[in-house]
Amino acid sequence: MPQHTPTPAQWAALEQAARDAARRAYVPYSRFAVGAAILDAQGQIHPGCNVENASYGLANCAERTAIYSARVLHDLQEIVAVCVYTPTATPTSPCGACRQVLNEFGPGMLVRCICDGSERIDTTLDVLLPHAFGPKNLSDAASST
Repeated sequence: MPQHTPTPAQWAALEQAARDAARRAYVPYSRFAVGAAILDAQGQIHPGCNVENASYGLANCAERTAIYSARVLHDLQEIVAVCVYTPTATPTSPCGACRQVLNEFGPGMLVRCICDGSERIDTTLDVLLPHAFGPKNLSDAASST
């Protein structure tokens, strides 16, 4: 579990930031706009959207866009929570690649997935990515040699 639990106001702001970010998605191929917003340990919200590419493998998901820009612009160290929005009837959880990148900055972070319907997913990253490989695995390996 993260050290900080978002307040209801922070969750509302995360949800709005994720919805707003989805409107900026560049999705000419899939037409599947995704918005994400992460809450860092300092209480700052960082949005991201998916950005597709004609060479499909070079596309970037919303969650990773949020993380990478927050790291570059604001020296992101720890993520407390992430909210993922899709304009669908049911919520969609982060893909495997995004789960792995999220794990780097907060293995126990709270995850909320929202959509245009009333359903939502509230969970933690360690539930979505059990037995994850992360920084601790590398430091444990280094200390055992």
